[in-house]
Amino acid sequence: MFNKETYVKRRAELKKLVGSGIIILFGNNESPANFPANGYYPFRQDSSFLYYFGQQRDGLVGVIDIDNDTETLVGDDIDIEDIVWYGSVDSVKDMADAVGVANTVNMKGLKTICNNALRDRRKVHFLPPYRADIKIQIFDLFGIHPNQQKESASMDLIHAVVKMRSTKTQEEIEELERAAVIGYKMHTTAMILARPGVTEKFVGGQLDGIAQSYGSMVAFPTIFSQHGEIMHGNPSMAVLESGRLALCDCGAETINHYCSDNTRTFPVNGKFTQRQLEIYKVVEECHDAALKYAKPGVKYADVHFAICRILFDRMKELGLAKGDTEAAVAAGAHAMFLPHGLGHMMGMDVHDMESFDQINVGFDEETRPNLEQFGTNCLRMGRRLEEGFVVTDEPGIYFIPALIDEWRAKKHCAEFLNFDRLDEYKDFGGIRLEDDLLITKDGCRFIGKDRIPYHPKDVEDFIAANRK
Repeated sequence: MFNKETYVKRRAELKKLVGSGIIILFGNNESPANFPANGYYPFRQDSSFLYYFGQQRDGLVGVIDIDNDTETLVGDDIDIEDIVWYGSVDSVKDMADAVGVANTVNMKGLKTICNNALRDRRKVHFLPPYRADIKIQIFDLFGIHPNQQKESASMDLIHAVVKMRSTKTQEEIEELERAAVIGYKMHTTAMILARPGVTEKFVGGQLDGIAQSYGSMVAFPTIFSQHGEIMHGNPSMAVLESGRLALCDCGAETINHYCSDNTRTFPVNGKFTQRQLEIYKVVEECHDAALKYAKPGVKYADVHFAICRILFDRMKELGLAKGDTEAAVAAGAHAMFLPHGLGHMMGMDVHDMESFDQINVGFDEETRPNLEQFGTNCLRMGRRLEEGFVVTDEPGIYFIPALIDEWRAKKHCAEFLNFDRLDEYKDFGGIRLEDDLLITKDGCRFIGKDRIPYHPKDVEDFIAANRK
């Protein structure tokens, strides 16, 4: 946890932004893995509850009564049977005191609070729920059916939370830097361990262990695969082969649940082939160009499309694409190679606040998403950047055999793509490079003091020096 004053100030600011009514922030409960008493480990608290109430125990709810300027931590103290199995924990009153909350009630008391609010016809604010048990709890408290709860969630509260959580304070930036240290350990370990004859599963498992031993957990399920053309290629029992590329996309959460998210692509045998190097250098150029373009006041959608134009120009030079670059990008031809957005917000969630919908997080009234065009519809962050934002910079080039075949059959963007040449790359895989950008007063910088090797020579030299 941060210090008490941090949470007091956050709740005070939230009250000002929302204005009136009563705010209910639901913490998470244990989530069973395969039977009720066997929960997933470690327990993961809801990020917004953590942001305002700081406590990581299950079975808690935070109540902020704006009109009466009161705050309450709701929860049941554990009984002797729990103590026998799990040991003593702080009482709900002690947890409330630790984050500057004056009042506590047990879980039955939450029903009384909500009944009184409904009786007095007060506005009740809650965030869109994403877990089934919380949806049932909201149904019990307010009579709102689970399939109507997303629409019933408070837009005032969503906008207020997005405004606050989007801009990272110094203590949050320091926490993100700690996450980057763990991420560095994970990625450099992958480069050392991955070699012909080792399974993807072995490498992925070692990375997950690093995340848990130095922090809380992985920031998202680790992606490690020779099939880099699969966006979320989780580790399989496939054996790594010489001549192939391994794509590693992984990150960690600190004890306070701030994330890192990096991607590296490297040769399994430690040496790039000429063909691999040609594609890799395009991704490298696009990755580094974001540092030049990303700054306060610039739309991240504009940075994304600037990168797409660079990528398409280089694909033309390699004979894989053709035609006018502006027209090609407008038509979405670049999505043959880059079918996702340049990046997303990051913080306590690796896709920060994604449960609120990306249209509320990565876009605003000025900048709207394009949900119709393939590839562009996956752009998660388009709005103007502000100092203190943290976004990912993750360009990639992928050769997806099924996509090549489908576009060829439909003659989609045929005037911009050389399908005969693309056929020659169906066995290539994919390359992605990703780092986390902090938007500063005048520009941006990468998060993390130690840079995970990504320039081709640095990658080869690191592997040569560290593999035994």
